[in-house]
Amino acid sequence: MVNRNLIRSLEDDHIASVIAEMGDIDEYVIDPDEQDYDINKIVKGRIIRIDGDSVLVDIGFKSEGTIARDEWEDETPEVGSEIEVLIEEIEDDLGQADDPHGMVRLSYTKAHRIKKFIEVMSDVKEGDVVTGEVVRKIKGGLLVDIGVHVFLPASQVDIRRPPDIGEYIGRYVQCDVLKIDEARRNIVVSRRALIERQRQQEREELLKVLEVGQRRTGVVKNIAEFGAFVDLGGIDGLLHITDMSWDRIGHPSEMVQIDDEIEVVILHIDHVKEKIALGLKQKDSNPWENVVEKYPVGSKHMGQVVNVMSYGAFVKLEPGIEGLVHISEMSWVKRVNHPSELVQIGDEIPVVILGVDPKEQQLSLGMKQAEENPWDTVGDRFPVDSVIKGRVRNLTNYGAFIELEEGIDGLLHVSDMSWTRKISHPSELLEKGQEIQCKILSVDQDRRRIALGLKQLDNDPWAHDIPSKYQPNQVVHGKVTKITNFGVFVGLEDGLEGLLHISELADHKVDNPEDVVKVGDDIEVKILRVDTDDRKIGLSRKRVEWAEEDEAPEDASATESRKPAAQTQNLKGGLGEAGPLISPDLATDAPKSDSDESDG
Repeated sequence: MVNRNLIRSLEDDHIASVIAEMGDIDEYVIDPDEQDYDINKIVKGRIIRIDGDSVLVDIGFKSEGTIARDEWEDETPEVGSEIEVLIEEIEDDLGQADDPHGMVRLSYTKAHRIKKFIEVMSDVKEGDVVTGEVVRKIKGGLLVDIGVHVFLPASQVDIRRPPDIGEYIGRYVQCDVLKIDEARRNIVVSRRALIERQRQQEREELLKVLEVGQRRTGVVKNIAEFGAFVDLGGIDGLLHITDMSWDRIGHPSEMVQIDDEIEVVILHIDHVKEKIALGLKQKDSNPWENVVEKYPVGSKHMGQVVNVMSYGAFVKLEPGIEGLVHISEMSWVKRVNHPSELVQIGDEIPVVILGVDPKEQQLSLGMKQAEENPWDTVGDRFPVDSVIKGRVRNLTNYGAFIELEEGIDGLLHVSDMSWTRKISHPSELLEKGQEIQCKILSVDQDRRRIALGLKQLDNDPWAHDIPSKYQPNQVVHGKVTKITNFGVFVGLEDGLEGLLHISELADHKVDNPEDVVKVGDDIEVKILRVDTDDRKIGLSRKRVEWAEEDEAPEDASATESRKPAAQTQNLKGGLGEAGPLISPDLATDAPKSDSDESDG
């Protein structure tokens, strides 16, 4: 059957090329028994003479005709031989001086071609298969000699257009006859249509016998990024890159090349869409089938790094068996920002099997598990109460992290930096990168935490020095360091502060401490109480005067009557924060009357 759509798709200039090759002749008479001496008629003649490049032929007309000598090509014209010729031109004025022998111009080759075309026309029709030799490359395609020259368009040479159709010159090809134009004496053929029809027949026959699981031999016809197309003998199947090898490959060309003959396994057949999925690796057993027995959890193996990603590294244990070492499983102590800091592609490394999923074909691997965990022995290297040196690695609001060794940090909390000084931020004492000495306070191996102390390098002054130096009723000098809405902090010495509660600033009621004192003022205060448990010292400014007055004897009722109403409220004091320090019955320094003692 002729494909009319295909014929219409062929360009007109392709056809024109063939017309130019054969000549555009409107009408021929090919009956030599009835000689007709009109132009474009074929008549019989006899060679009577050869003059240089011209051959004279007697056709029974008023004058002889001439034919160019080169029309015989490899043949030799013989005087006296009878031939059939085509009348191309008859001059009206006979006997012109410039061409006495050329009154009638004839063509031997055109007559021969026309006869051949007529013969072919009687045996060939559209849809037939013809065989011929490719004789020449012309614009748009090839000329094929099947007895006459027929036109094979370049797009119809093969299923996939070759880079150079000139390679077909001299080859014999079979083609379908697409179109016969009798008026223009033109025949268009297609080798591609014949191949496609043959492949369709082969495809239908092949699909009837193909089964999933069969092994078939095919030829690689094309290679793409995602796989290779394999001709099984009439139908192409797709060999996907994931089905080429159990091992990791980057491109199909690592496994196959065009025109390779390979054996493949049929994986899937879609009879409706005529698509076939092929496999190469399925010829060998799946290495994941016994992966649980071969790689039990906890076992240690050597592997090769085959890929490095931001989240981890893929390690090959054997062809087809790979596992992922997550970035979190690479080191016990190092802070790994990217796996490339520890491994590179091609590295041979020891790994431990952490998990096996044969169904999903996944292995979870660990690098750090192949080494001893330094936290398991951290207690031996850093015993409690030992003094160590470290480097300040980081500062936070609540303390400083001190690097004891690579990957092992201890926390120095702000509360463990000074016995007496209130530290708001560790930067008040430390700098990043500074080398310091600390004492190990505690080690928690399970939680991977080490607590450090700086103040513990010295004796606690609250245990002996402060209570012996500062005693209740003692009058001392200090400097106002801070003012709050509830009182004033007074610095007694470097790092040691006491709280002068607002109620202890003056005999009268004070609403705003800044009305009485300013930061930096040197003032005289009286020690009310030294609380070693809470590490607080309570102070009073108004009681400094009371102490002087108490040196003169007076009755208890008068003394009691001078005490302000605020005396009966809770007194507050301490180091850096507000809170109850002493109870009212212990806060007074005035002598009690007998009645007070009896009431007590």
